[in-house]
Amino acid sequence: MKKFMMAALGGTLAGAVLSTQVAAPLMAQETDKSATVYQQLDLFGDIFEKIRQDYVEPVDSKKLIEAAINGMLSSLDPHSSYLPPDDFADMRVQTRGSFGGLGIEVTQEDGFVKVVSPMDGTPAAEAGIKSGDFITAVNGESLMGLPLDEAVDKMRGPIGSEVKVTIVREGEKKPFDVTLTRDTIKLTAVKGSHDDNTVILRISTFNDQTFPNLQSSIKEQVKELGGMDKVDGFILDLRNNPGGLLTQAIKVSDAFLDKGEIVSTRGRNPQDSERFNATPGDLADGKPIVVLINGGSASASEIVTGALQDHHRAIVVGTKSFGKGSVQTVMPIQGEGAMRLTTARYYTPSGRSIQNLGISPNVVVPQPEPQAEDAAKEGEDKTPANRLTSEADLKGAITNDSMTEDEKKQAIEERKKAEEAAQRRLDDFQMSYAVDLIQGLSAFAPDLEAEAAQKKADATPAKKPDTTKKN
Repeated sequence: MKKFMMAALGGTLAGAVLSTQVAAPLMAQETDKSATVYQQLDLFGDIFEKIRQDYVEPVDSKKLIEAAINGMLSSLDPHSSYLPPDDFADMRVQTRGSFGGLGIEVTQEDGFVKVVSPMDGTPAAEAGIKSGDFITAVNGESLMGLPLDEAVDKMRGPIGSEVKVTIVREGEKKPFDVTLTRDTIKLTAVKGSHDDNTVILRISTFNDQTFPNLQSSIKEQVKELGGMDKVDGFILDLRNNPGGLLTQAIKVSDAFLDKGEIVSTRGRNPQDSERFNATPGDLADGKPIVVLINGGSASASEIVTGALQDHHRAIVVGTKSFGKGSVQTVMPIQGEGAMRLTTARYYTPSGRSIQNLGISPNVVVPQPEPQAEDAAKEGEDKTPANRLTSEADLKGAITNDSMTEDEKKQAIEERKKAEEAAQRRLDDFQMSYAVDLIQGLSAFAPDLEAEAAQKKADATPAKKPDTTKKN
């Protein structure tokens, strides 16, 4: 509070000094501007009173004022809004990783409610809601023209209750309804797994638990693989991650960078600009990294992706990200509510803003649409009569006498891995591509390290022989 008061006091003093040095017309202009503002506020008061007195039905004054405040904020951009006390409380709970709802991140685009991404393991994800879907109605009631907060309120309700949302999806000729059951959303920020010797880190959100979860997941997976020497590389899966806390995005980026800028933010006033730099230490120990993104990767996800891409620390695979390059500050206000206000744009280390542009992958890999029904039919047709056969299936085929039992076991294991890889491509083509890329980078890593060491040795001047004589 003291800092704010000093800043305001400094501005007042500077204005007083300036007013003694400039001509009177400048003071008149400022007076006219103030008068115009007060006239507009008087206009607002007049309209408010007329609504209270003459509207066809009685109105709640508090709700009317909150609607006016929200209208003022939402007219600025899609991410500025008023948070009533209940919504503010919900938001604080969400950043701690547990809340009630459908598990869906939404924004507003041209008056429509657009899905940024469904969250892993939530009713929205299980019902097949996709990034880029538009929600046009809830329980048959249109959302057209409603402020985003009001639209979200209509999707909320008691845990266990059902809600029907109407979806408009690109590629679908007609809108369709999806019924979801509201549930308690418990988000595990990071889930670790491994595919062969590749560590996969699925980061679904950036809340208070993200960085601690990341540290523990890496430690656990490395231990399971038998140490860092056994690890080929890491995959950060940021697909359909709608973002979250800026501080956590900075920590996650820093986890894989030894030095350099992570992100900078620039507000309206130059003095409000901030720059965040990495500190020494790489949790991946220099191993190759692939970052997976798609159209549902937004905000904090794009900060991490941009930092690792600009520093050439990771190869980015997938499709273009969402393109939210702005920072919102949540400011508590009187009455236990809060104001979410866009206060800055952020920039990647190379100085680029991704606002409305998104981050383009180094390797564009679309995710094919799953063909569940076709796959099921193919599975039914795989009878012994029409399945492809090999020499080993033929009756009386002679055995291979050039392989030992151990070599045969190894061949069987390699074939099993190849079959699993083929199934992985069907289940998640983008992830499969990322795993193959890590394995390829890992195979070349020893040669690249040896080449770098040789170049360093060649560049180091040879020591001259010591020709001094000692007596």
